[in-house]
Order: sequence, then structure tokens, then C-alpha cells
Amino acid sequence: MKKWLGGVLMGSFIVILILRYNVMFKNPFSNNTLQQRIFVNTTDPRLKWVQQPTVSPAIQSPEAVNQVVVADELVSGLFLDRNFSSEVQSSLFTWNEMKHIVNYSKGLPNALEAVREARIAWDNLMDIVAKKQQIEVNESSVDHKGKQCPYFLSKMDTKDFGDKGYKLRIPCGLIQGSAITIIGIPNGPSGSFRIDLTGESVPEEPNPPIVLHYNVRLQGDKVTEDPVIVQNTWTTAQDWGEEERCPSRNNKKVDDLKQCSEKVGKRDNRTTSKRYFPFKLGYLSVMTLRVGEEGFHMTVDGKQITSFAYREGLEPWLVNEVRIFGDMNLTSVLASGLPTSEDLEHIDDLDALRTVPLPLHRPLDLFIGVFSTANNFKRRMAVRRTWMQYPAVKSGTVAVRFFVGLHKNQIVNEELWSEIQAYGDIQLMPFVDYYGLITWKTIAICIFGTQAVSAKYVMKTDDDAFVRVDEVLGTISKENVKHGLLYGLINYDAQPHRNADSKWYISPEEYLEKTYPPWAHGPGYVVSNDIAKAVYTKHKEGSLRMFKLEDVAMGIWIAEMKKEGFKVYYKDEKRVYNEGCNDGFVVAHYQSPREMLCLWQKLRAEGVAKCCN
Repeated sequence: MKKWLGGVLMGSFIVILILRYNVMFKNPFSNNTLQQRIFVNTTDPRLKWVQQPTVSPAIQSPEAVNQVVVADELVSGLFLDRNFSSEVQSSLFTWNEMKHIVNYSKGLPNALEAVREARIAWDNLMDIVAKKQQIEVNESSVDHKGKQCPYFLSKMDTKDFGDKGYKLRIPCGLIQGSAITIIGIPNGPSGSFRIDLTGESVPEEPNPPIVLHYNVRLQGDKVTEDPVIVQNTWTTAQDWGEEERCPSRNNKKVDDLKQCSEKVGKRDNRTTSKRYFPFKLGYLSVMTLRVGEEGFHMTVDGKQITSFAYREGLEPWLVNEVRIFGDMNLTSVLASGLPTSEDLEHIDDLDALRTVPLPLHRPLDLFIGVFSTANNFKRRMAVRRTWMQYPAVKSGTVAVRFFVGLHKNQIVNEELWSEIQAYGDIQLMPFVDYYGLITWKTIAICIFGTQAVSAKYVMKTDDDAFVRVDEVLGTISKENVKHGLLYGLINYDAQPHRNADSKWYISPEEYLEKTYPPWAHGPGYVVSNDIAKAVYTKHKEGSLRMFKLEDVAMGIWIAEMKKEGFKVYYKDEKRVYNEGCNDGFVVAHYQSPREMLCLWQKLRAEGVAKCCN
């Protein structure tokens, strides 16, 4: 017995030593492997205005006082010196100014994941760039690929659809306006099937995230015996999310469409026994899943059936595959409206679209930073062909840059890299784009507008917004406010959205007060140089509060500057339309590439701002 006990103790001791060895030397996030640690010290007096949840000292953990971020492991490889051309180097100006971005992740969802994923994407992109440079010496050996990001994909041969399901690769993600149409007949024992839109997996997580799980259960499930549609999401970190079922009494709306159509589950007028359900065993169904502004929308045989709001960190640009499983006899699968880039070899007006060199030793009247995501190729081209052609932009008194994060998809990053070299108007961000991180882009715009150039005024807008540059310049010149200016559509009495179903939901932990300070709506606002410079300075000091709604964040920052002695002037501009277009606009939001071109043609032909929708 003693020998057995001694053996167990000795074995346990050896196991502990092995585990300790692994933790000390093999865990990449172990403190022992660090050469450098970066601390975000929330007790710093400079952070006195950053709200922290009130916690009793008796239960306050060390993590709440000092948030330790393993910066070396997250950003290694992102900021190495590389032998780039001057054009590429200029596109990385703000990238290099954001080396300590992981310090400012508190309050921003998916922040650390976005930097970690960017490191992987950047390493892969640099490998591809290096290989291309090696083979460019001998042009005959260059692999001239076809279009990597096609606008349309289809499979119509039933031989391709096996019993084990079907997968359609989406090479460059989805964007607003994309659609996936599936034609088939529910069959087999149950007629139940599911459609999964999956994202890109990363090496540490072999199973890809499910951006949308659309499950049709004709025989019901454990909750109900009636037919039901279940929508959900899945990630390695969060597992399955909360189910959304249809039929449902939930009145939630997505893009003004009901989460579940009232028709589903209602009794048929012709009989009291049958209830309407969009899918029937043995009957052909035509399903179209559309990508909206706020979520996915499913129509069946021309009728809107369900809507599903995007969930945090699971956005349509992530989708790289459509997977269909279950008792479904497929006829065809089509994907349309996909993001696609223009072939540089066939652009006649390429020289006219290239950015104008930044003026030396002369301040800009206005710098405009445009939020864009990597696979929104067409939106950026529409901006280049429309309001970036204003004389003030072409003459160099106004400069415009797109602020774009990396993509998890390798093909998209390759296309983006080509675009950077072709046009010279993109500022690449050292993180993967997520909606919750747009505040980082606001900081980047302030950095560029005050450090790369010296602009009298700095403007933020979106790639689906049409900006009348001449009107913006005319108005700020007329106001003649050189310091402390916030110009735009000002909201003076907004309250945080406390409804957890809202896209703009803010918990009390994120923002405690009942109302926000004055802020300007995101599609188009302008700040004076001193405000932009103060944002940059506070960011560099580590005293800038992170808040995931970037336009509100700017309002919060300005309100704090006001407390510190800044004289702030709010100029409310009612002609900034944040939800569409009205005649006489200064900024029109939610404009498609076609509408942008139409607005520009009308301005040039008629000299007036008339909407096209």
C-alpha cells in the first residue's frame, strides 16, 4: 500500500513538473516567454474621466486594475520593417502609427481577435507578395489567373449534389446586395434540411464560424411537433447562440422586415386544419437569401419569410462557403451580387482615378477619411469616379483616403493589395475589420489628417455616402470657425439603446449615463484641426476612451475636451441625410454605386443636387 501510494505521489510530482515545463516554455502567452509587457493602468490620473464599473476594493481583482495585454504575441510580424515601394509605404502611414493599438482594446468587441487574425492574414499576404516578386523577373512564368472575385457563381448540374450535402465556395465574401438562390425539393424521410453560411477558419480553430445557421425542420423538434425554421450562429468561443424560431410571436424587425412573417403558422383560410408553412415535402421551393444592411433575409417562392440580424463579430463579409445538408433534392445553387474588383488592365480612366500627390509644405483645406471594408471594391470605385473628381480634390486642396482593415480571406487581401498599388488612396489598418472596431478607424483618420498632412479640417464619411465637397468647403469657410468645430447632423439628446436586440445596444457597463453628449451622425461630420490633433494626442497618451459607436465616441471625446477648457462650437447641418437622400443634400447616405454615379451625372448636367432613388 505504501509503495502504491509512494508511486502515485512520485508520478503526480513528475506530471506537475511536466505541466509546469509546458506552461513555462511552450505556452505562447506565458509570462515567462515575454520580452515586453504592455500595461493599461486604469489608475493613471490621465484616465480619470474614463468610466469604470464601481467595484468594492475587497473584491476588485488585479485584472480590473491592471489589464495586461501580451502585445508581442499579438502584433509580432505586423510591424516588421519591409522593403516596400514608396507608394506602398505611404499606404501604411497610419498602420505604423498604431503599433500599440492592442493597448486600446478595452470596450471594443473582438479587438484582440481582430489583431490576432490580422497577423495571420498579413503573414500570408506577405508570403504571396514575396513569391510574386520572385517570379516577376521572368514574365513568362507569371501565373495569369482568371478573375479571383467573380460577380456571379452557379451550379446547375444535379450530379454535383451528392447525398453528403453540397458546398459552394464564396471566394471574396458577401456584401450588401449579395444573394444566394437555392432551388430544390425537400424529400427523404423527413424533408428537413439546413443551410449554413460559414466563415474562414483560423489555424487555432479548425472549425469555421457559422455566420448563419438556417435549419428547416418539417417534422418539428423537441420544442414543437409542427414544422419550424430555426436560425442561429456558432463560434468556437461562444458555441451556439440564442435560437430564433419561426413561427414566433416576436415582433422584432430587421431592415424594417419582421424576423418571422405573420403568415408562417397561420391557419389556411380554405381549411381549419392546415397551417401555412413555406416548405412542403415533395414540392419545389425557390429560396433566396439576401444580404441587407442589418441582416439576412430569406424569401421562399417570392414571399418574405424570415430575417436574421447580424450578430457581433459575425458579419456577411466573413462568409466564404455555403453548405447545404439534409433531405433536399437540389436542382441549382446560385450566388449573385458578389464583391468583385475591376480588371486594372481594362480601366481606360486609370490615370484620372489615381490619387493626386499630397502637397508639400502647404496645409490642406480639408482631409476626408472614408470608412470602407476590404471587399467593397465597387463602392470605392464609385467614390473615385464621382465626388473624388471634384476640382478641389483633383487640385490637391482636399485629400481623400479610404481606411480599410485586412480581410480573413487571402484572395480579398491580394485584390486589395493590387488596389493599393494602383490608386494610392488606401490607408491599410493593422486589424481585421469588424463593425465594433470602427472607432479605431476614427482615430486613424485623425492621425492622418494631422500627422501625415496638416489639414485645417478633418472629415469622416462612409463609402456609401455621396459628399458634396464644394458645399462642405463653402459652409465651413462661411462659418469661419478655426478651432473647436464639430460640423454635421448634430444629435443633442440621444440616449443609449438599452434593448439588447438593437444593433446599437449599449449596456450600462459600456456607458452609464442616461444621455450622450452632443454628437454628429457618422455618414459625414467635420472637426477642426485642433480637435483631431487632441484625439491623436490623447490616443498616444493612452487617455482616450474607447467606445464602439464611433460617431458617439467623437462626441464623448469633444465633451471631455470642453471640460478641459476647449471652446467648442457645434454647427448643425440638416442637409446631411444619414438615412438616404433628399434633394439639396450635402451628404447622402446609403447610396449604391449605381446611385452614386447617377447623382454625379445630375450634378454635372444640371448643377443641382437631385436624388436618383
